[in-house]
Amino acid sequence: MAPVEMTGKDEPDREIWYVDISSIDNQTNRITEPKRLQLSEAPSRARQKIVVGDVLFSTVRPYLRKIAAVDAKYDGEIASTGFAVLRGATGIDPKYVFFKAISHDFVSALTGEQYGVSYPAVKEEQVRAQPLELPPSNEQRRIVEKIEAMFDEIDKGVESLQTARTTLGLYRQSLLKSAFEGRLTTDWRALNADKLEAPETLLAHLDDDRDAWHEREFQRWQDDVAAWENNGSKGPKPRKPEAYKSSDALTDVERAVLPKTPSEWVFARLNDIAHIGSGMSVSKARKLEDPVETPYLRVANVQRGHLDLAEIKTMPVEKSQLSALCLRTWDILFNEGGDRDKLGRGWIWEDQVEICITQNHVFRATPFRHDKGWSAFVSQWGNSYGRDYFEAGGKQTTNLASINKTVLKALPVPICSPAEQTELILRLDARLEAADAMEAEIEAALTRANALRQSILKKAFSGQLVPQDPEDEPASVLLARIKAEKEGREKAEKEARESRPARIAEPRRPTLTDLLDVLKQQKSWIPASKAAEGLGLGDGASSDDIEAFYHQLKQHVESSAIEVERRGDEDWLRLAEVEAN
Repeated sequence: MAPVEMTGKDEPDREIWYVDISSIDNQTNRITEPKRLQLSEAPSRARQKIVVGDVLFSTVRPYLRKIAAVDAKYDGEIASTGFAVLRGATGIDPKYVFFKAISHDFVSALTGEQYGVSYPAVKEEQVRAQPLELPPSNEQRRIVEKIEAMFDEIDKGVESLQTARTTLGLYRQSLLKSAFEGRLTTDWRALNADKLEAPETLLAHLDDDRDAWHEREFQRWQDDVAAWENNGSKGPKPRKPEAYKSSDALTDVERAVLPKTPSEWVFARLNDIAHIGSGMSVSKARKLEDPVETPYLRVANVQRGHLDLAEIKTMPVEKSQLSALCLRTWDILFNEGGDRDKLGRGWIWEDQVEICITQNHVFRATPFRHDKGWSAFVSQWGNSYGRDYFEAGGKQTTNLASINKTVLKALPVPICSPAEQTELILRLDARLEAADAMEAEIEAALTRANALRQSILKKAFSGQLVPQDPEDEPASVLLARIKAEKEGREKAEKEARESRPARIAEPRRPTLTDLLDVLKQQKSWIPASKAAEGLGLGDGASSDDIEAFYHQLKQHVESSAIEVERRGDEDWLRLAEVEAN
């Protein structure tokens, strides 16, 4: 590989495109988000001058595949030293190097060599040391042309798949909008008018469900207290159930942003239909009397419309508090937030883990009506219309947003008759399951497309993609020429170093303060020549330095700071204040 020129700060006012690791899109392997700034404002890592055709390979976490080729737009710009810049020698096609760098074999070999745990990386020398199968220059060009032609066909298919995925997302949004505006069950209501209940009746049923739930919870708490006492009263006493406090009525402002629903429907707040609970913070410093190691859900586990339980962590909690903290069947989970995409997202709990709690950043709503369809209905509402509500009611900073229990409790939720809600969920689930199946097919096709690319690259670098041409210049001749160019370059650099004149340090020019310091150290008369030596003015000092010395000496004498006495052929000096002391 050819050497890369490094830049200093000799052009501080120059505006540059700075390419760092975050500038690379690892899906398309292109530079997509470089930073525009002055060289003087660039970080210390902004040092590598890049040219068109260079291949940038991130040495940090190579498995993330932050790899890109430099196109004409960024010719002559600056890249971070976090990249190994691969620049092919004469006779090596830059695109050939790029396709090799993005191949699975190249990346996986370096991933196996990375060091460090929290910040895994490889050295630039390791990247440059990877083997490169080198065919003749003409064959390289034929390989590149074949890869590009085949990749173009794959890209067209991928673009269609991505368009289908986007359309599917819009379909889901439309489907949920139709469901929560009552349009999904319009025909059902027309055929089942006798099963519809008046809004007042629906609210009365909610009151009955809530009262019955609180009565059961109070009995559960009494049983927990009895068990705690029988166990020797270890740890804090079990928590008493939180009493219900009625919610405020919906305001006109809130109603204005809610969807228009059928006249048979009514809105209630989440606080009126479910108990809202918080989780436990993770703390190693917490002192526990009777700890139980317990699995818990983090924000990462709670996705929008599903749970990701690939990794579940544990924490110790007091055994006496476990009953109040433990998730129950069909609890509805809501994320506190963090990044905006996490705000209020969630799904329902279906006892995937026998005993499980939530971290304090994940809220749980336990519905007073114990019904899977009802929980799914509320969760789907929170993941769709609830997003706008949480955006408006959450605490927000530049990049972060969060909700608290008060905001979550106030979430308006549409209520319809249990019979219609059951029908609505059946229809919604059937359509969403079909959409999920279609999305799974799209994802599988995208995975196959990526595998096909890697298969093409594997054939390309094993000599199976294009036929060899006996008329091509042998690769051995190309290698010999590259070697000769390298040796010539190294020889020229060595000669330049040897012919460069030795750098002679410029004599230090004396300063006013230095001369006074020299005389203060002596505390008596000294020859002027000795004072000059103390200032670094020895043999070989320039006439400018000597003139500067005597000019400053004259100023000191005229200001009466220094006394001068002629002794023989030389002036002697001392500080004027010495005599006074």
